[in-house]
Amino acid sequence: MSIRMIAKELYHLQQEVDKIEKRIQESPKDKHAELEDMLRKTKAERNRMKSILNGQKSNAAAQKRRY
Repeated sequence: MSIRMIAKELYHLQQEVDKIEKRIQESPKDKHAELEDMLRKTKAERNRMKSILNGQKSNAAAQKRRY
């Protein structure tokens, strides 16, 4: 996957995290558990994508130094 595609996916995941956090603030307390679970999963995916992006950027930098 290219760095650009990873960055786009990361951007979309961050927007989703923001949207869920806003929904938690606006929702009644009885809905918080479900939304917090959704938020936890989305944050985990966002963090995984950040790690992938950082790894790709490190690889690209290392390849540039070799040549």
